[in-house]
Amino acid sequence: MSRIGKAPIGVPAGVEVKIDGSKITIKGAKGELNWEIPAGISAEFAENQIIFTRENETKKVRALHGLARSIVSNLVTGVSAGFEKKLEINGVGYRAEGGGTSIKLNLGFSHPVEMKAPDGVAVEIDKDKKNLLKISGIDKQKVGQFAAQIRKLRPPEPYKGKGIKYLNEQIVRKAGKKVAAKK
Repeated sequence: MSRIGKAPIGVPAGVEVKIDGSKITIKGAKGELNWEIPAGISAEFAENQIIFTRENETKKVRALHGLARSIVSNLVTGVSAGFEKKLEINGVGYRAEGGGTSIKLNLGFSHPVEMKAPDGVAVEIDKDKKNLLKISGIDKQKVGQFAAQIRKLRPPEPYKGKGIKYLNEQIVRKAGKKVAAKK
């Protein structure tokens, strides 16, 4: 049995769960999310817990058991607390402008890069430090994907560390050219 799949999901107060066949709908203070449970997996809601069971022991169903539990757990966390990713922009002249649903980035290209956030995702720029971005939303997949798209525009380089990185990401630095001493 999957160790992740057999663990029950605790549902906090204020979160409403509705299971209709293979469709699960979760409503909370921050919004509503729904997901289609894959075939071979069944979910049951009782005593403020969601429990997943698999109907047979085929390899595909065993693989989907833990996945289904993890995704629904992220849905419950998203509608109750939400998710956020923080990005840091390093480099001379690199900055971000805007906020809300769209953002304009100056990253050393000949033109500014404009990006529009997907539905349900908000972008906030730190007022004190113009180089910190906070991407937040209720859908973990959308928040992570949008943060990865922004980071991909200018990944951090290993010599000076210029580029866009996650806030706590460690960049392995390389030594630059070394000039040999003349005798």
